[in-house]
Amino acid sequence: MSTSIESVLQENRVFNPSPEFMAQANVSGMDAYKALCAEAEADYEGYWGRLAREHIVWKQPFSTVLDESGAPFYKWFPDGKLNVSYNCLDKNVEAGLGDKVAIIFEADKGEVTKVTYSELLSKVAKFANALKNLGVKKGDRVVIYLPMSVEGVVAMQACARIGATHSVVFGGFSAQSLRDRIEDAGAVLIITADEQCRGGKNIPLKPAVDEALTLGGTDSIRNVIVYKRTGGPAVMVEGRDLWWDDVVAGQSDVCEPEWVEAEHPLFLLYTSGSTGKPKGVQHSTGGYLLHAVLTMKWTFDLKPDDVFWCTADIGWVTGHTYITYGPLACGGTEIVFEGVPTFPDAGRFWRMIQDHKVNIFYTAPTAIRSLIKAADGNPDVAHPKNFDLTSLRVLGSVGEPINPEAWMWYHEHIGGGRCPVMDTFWQTETGGHVITPLPGVTPLVPGSCTLPFPGIMVSVVDEAGHDVEWGKGGFLVIKRPWPSMIRTIWNDPERFKKSYFPEDLGGKLYLAGDGAVRDATTGYFTIMGRIDDVLNVSGHRMGTMEIESALVSHPLVAEAAVVGKPHDIKGEAIVAYVVLKRARPVGDEAKQIVNELRNHVGHEIGPIAKPDEIRFGDNLPKTRSGKIMRRLLRTLAKGEEITSDVSTLENPHILEQLKEVVK
Repeated sequence: MSTSIESVLQENRVFNPSPEFMAQANVSGMDAYKALCAEAEADYEGYWGRLAREHIVWKQPFSTVLDESGAPFYKWFPDGKLNVSYNCLDKNVEAGLGDKVAIIFEADKGEVTKVTYSELLSKVAKFANALKNLGVKKGDRVVIYLPMSVEGVVAMQACARIGATHSVVFGGFSAQSLRDRIEDAGAVLIITADEQCRGGKNIPLKPAVDEALTLGGTDSIRNVIVYKRTGGPAVMVEGRDLWWDDVVAGQSDVCEPEWVEAEHPLFLLYTSGSTGKPKGVQHSTGGYLLHAVLTMKWTFDLKPDDVFWCTADIGWVTGHTYITYGPLACGGTEIVFEGVPTFPDAGRFWRMIQDHKVNIFYTAPTAIRSLIKAADGNPDVAHPKNFDLTSLRVLGSVGEPINPEAWMWYHEHIGGGRCPVMDTFWQTETGGHVITPLPGVTPLVPGSCTLPFPGIMVSVVDEAGHDVEWGKGGFLVIKRPWPSMIRTIWNDPERFKKSYFPEDLGGKLYLAGDGAVRDATTGYFTIMGRIDDVLNVSGHRMGTMEIESALVSHPLVAEAAVVGKPHDIKGEAIVAYVVLKRARPVGDEAKQIVNELRNHVGHEIGPIAKPDEIRFGDNLPKTRSGKIMRRLLRTLAKGEEITSDVSTLENPHILEQLKEVVK
């Protein structure tokens, strides 16, 4: 591991919370923030124990807050029992919120459906009973491969209700990616749909499930439940496949929650790793739920009457914490959105905020950057000035660092200069925000995620695990376990330790995998990018190894190396260097092979993984020991001149060849 970050561009613009906002905020003023941090410093277990008792309904109270005996396999509230679905649904109905709208669903073509807490509880209970009727029980794994829908939330909540561990697979992933996750999880059941709707098009889902189940390693699957989203073609296998409507028909709308231990695995979510094989990140029940609730209330300042909209997909962790669980556990009203931000036109997000009177809006820098471009290109249709966005109170950014100019546009044009922007840093593995401003507390600096969430002990260290002085770059780490942290990698505890608690940092620090720097004056954190070979494309993490493996699986390809380069809209673009098993192609033949390879990667992994550029070489730049010099490939990808010593290369002449981009 190495990092050369020593400083960060100075950003002098500062935006203080308004006195009006501070006066009503759930956490009000820097003194209140410091008091929470001081409480955690003075009595770490007491702090988290107090919050867990205040914000969660426990069936069996816990007596132990943190068990560190098996470190780094930490346990939080281990002797407590609870149910997440109860905390999201029954609790709110029992509190008199049954008639309150829980979900406002807007479909791809604009149709709107509203579901109250009572209705959602009924749907979840019926589907949970249907799962139990099929023999699904506590501890079983269920794969969910659904479009954005009320049914997606129902499926996840129903699994939580009966103690089944769900693993949601993003609907853009290929049959091969789905198969890999089914096999690793040992899932007993898949929940899918005939098709999903995106941008006015119907995209098949069920055929990918059928293909995945023919690829081997999926014998654990007993049933496939299919939600009829479009009525499109779906081949149903007798004895295995069942329609959603058929399995819920006649089911009771009462289902007693399965009270599970706080450490019971609520879900597995597969994230890319630099070694190629996806990692099954395992999250607990109690600690995860606590952080979902706290971040909703503190980061977003959620109030009882707010309408909250997170634009993520439930296939990613953001959609777990800030769609399926966090808003509902707080009794909020939320938007669930199907489609893309540019259909039917690029004013869709702003029109939805206007029509649904959204108060809190949480989206990705990728979306913001693409919508800036659209607003400039078609101001009469796509510019936010054409819409009434005055309902907005808080804005959020997620998925990757947001560059300062995109932050400013978001603040000025969407927030009207009055809405604080919560630039949240967190990961699949952290469960929720770990560095973030709080809207009633933090003076905001564009491009900085500012300060740690109260109780999260974040630091920047050198290669030996020692703190570096502010203003110097290093590795971002978390020094103490926290309730919503990853518990392990499913079926691979050694990989968990090696990935997140490496021995060369002492084995006690959680390594986030990002480089960071703290401002020399304020101590604000700025994230500088990944320190390993994981790319961040449109907020989605993908291992370079996965893409390389997909390329090499094509019969024409002998070798491939993949790197990222900065991209104005996606954050990072994928650049692939490919050596064919035959002569290096040129002209139209090169274009044809590029298209073939891009489509192949799209089929193997998913469209998001298609390389933006493919360059061909007779070989790759390697040291005499055979190591590919990826540092040089990154420099070439950025179009920069190589000024470092290349005398250690076996084949320095190859660098000229690899400068050529196939247009």
